[in-house]
Amino acid sequence: MLLFHALRQAWEEGFSFSKIRADLIAGITVGVVAIPLGMALAIAVGVPPQHGLYTVIVAGLLAALFGGSRFNITGPTAAFVVILLPITQQYGLSGLMLATLMSGMILVVMGVLRLGQLVAYVPYPVTTGFTAGIGLVIAFLQLKDLLGLQVATNPVHFPEKVMAYAHALPTVNGADAAVGIATIAIFIGWAKLKTRIPPHVVALLTGTVIALFVNNMTGSHVGLLGEKFQYQIGDLIGQGIPQVLPQFILPWGDDGMNWALVMDLLPAAFTIAMLGCIESLLCAVVADGMTGKKHNPNAELVGQGLANMVVPFFGGIPATAAIARTATNIRAGGFSPLSAIVHALFVLAAMIVLAPALSYVPMSALAGLLIMVAWNMSEAPHFVHTLKVAPRRDVAVLLTCFSLTVVFDMVVAVVVGLLLAGVLFIQRIASLTTVSVSQSHQHLELGDDVVVYDINGPLFFAASEKAFAVIDNTLSNTRAVVLDFTDVTTIDITAIHALENAVDRIRDYPVYLYGVAPHVAVKLTNAGVLMGENIALVADVAALRQQLAQNADNVSVQESTPATVSLYTAGTGA
Repeated sequence: MLLFHALRQAWEEGFSFSKIRADLIAGITVGVVAIPLGMALAIAVGVPPQHGLYTVIVAGLLAALFGGSRFNITGPTAAFVVILLPITQQYGLSGLMLATLMSGMILVVMGVLRLGQLVAYVPYPVTTGFTAGIGLVIAFLQLKDLLGLQVATNPVHFPEKVMAYAHALPTVNGADAAVGIATIAIFIGWAKLKTRIPPHVVALLTGTVIALFVNNMTGSHVGLLGEKFQYQIGDLIGQGIPQVLPQFILPWGDDGMNWALVMDLLPAAFTIAMLGCIESLLCAVVADGMTGKKHNPNAELVGQGLANMVVPFFGGIPATAAIARTATNIRAGGFSPLSAIVHALFVLAAMIVLAPALSYVPMSALAGLLIMVAWNMSEAPHFVHTLKVAPRRDVAVLLTCFSLTVVFDMVVAVVVGLLLAGVLFIQRIASLTTVSVSQSHQHLELGDDVVVYDINGPLFFAASEKAFAVIDNTLSNTRAVVLDFTDVTTIDITAIHALENAVDRIRDYPVYLYGVAPHVAVKLTNAGVLMGENIALVADVAALRQQLAQNADNVSVQESTPATVSLYTAGTGA
């Protein structure tokens, strides 16, 4: 039962008038925050602002209905910007919506296959590194609208964007810059007051008032949203935000499905799905920590997947759970998915009623708002603190993911980061596997002429060769060899092969495997390791002593053979 999990959970806990009222208040509060963010994030990925609002309305509603977290608020998020902008630049809005549909299908499959727990295996330095990198890239991309730059080219890669923005610095618009900086300052100042009114709203309203004053009372001009964006819906043509409900459209256009385009967009869709999975489940974990509740990760993936499958049919773009809006929802008293549903309906009503007024929002104010979102998302102070206190291996992974996200993209950063973290983890675990040799072993009481190799730790491909290299045939005063497997938790085929080579090197001595765990013994038996004449498996110390005693008797009886004399001589020292 993956559908409606969060709703069923809230229903079982019980609704009341006070809880419903809390959901209504929280939904309206988050809706007020979602309007400017929805528009700003849509603009950031290269599409008209109404598509961000469509995403808030449709995806926010569906994810709340079908998802697995009672508190997640879904919509466009800043993390998607660096992924979606290149898609929009290359394939346009229709390509972006088709990629959204495909990513939703991938998320549903992941949820049905119960892959929601996999996000727990993504190392913390990887998520912190690419999140901080994304925050830096988003903040930098807003400089164009914040300063009113006239950028001649629009390259895809970050280093090229830096050069393009640097060449455009002489075109700075002082009025745009003043409004943008004022918006940032008001956001920071209002956030410190810790009032129930979100700083996003206060900062954007103040920036809009300042822009209207500058445009009407001075000779300068601040660029407005309505001046930059136009729309055409049927016979309806206008500027800014269309004052109509989201319209049903086909994401792939009226010409039919283009399978070549589907194949081209498949890697991008997979990336969107992976990031949506990580961000939604991390958001749900944060919500659980704030509320003491428990989400269902697989149900959340199905809910997010269905939302992303449906939203492109109404002009929406990729959506995922947003940590900042979810935290706002919880602080405002949200109890159930009803608050997320109210938030989506509030944005719908506000778009219909306030669409003409939204055209007067200054572009530089929206850019300033996104810079603050990027700053909060990157958690820069925490990033610096992690660099100071984390082990060197983790710092290397963190800086690698951060650098690759900025220079290339998040996909390269996550893949390389996971590989690097995996290699460093293997190296760390391999160093824990040790082999010590002893002829005293007083706790076993086997005699001074029995050599015991005490093996500690997992035996796998990275540790086996180094571990078994200690075992060789340069033994003296030795009657038998015991390999103590008591502390061996697992063994793989590489280690089995290394064990066979080690046993072959000491084939002149009988070898006993002691303390072997049942599952390890099964692997050794299946591999045929125990088929050799000089190797045997013993269950406990008593059996081991009995085997060694029999071996000593056989040596003394058969001392006429060269091999037996050799063993006897080695055992007695005579």
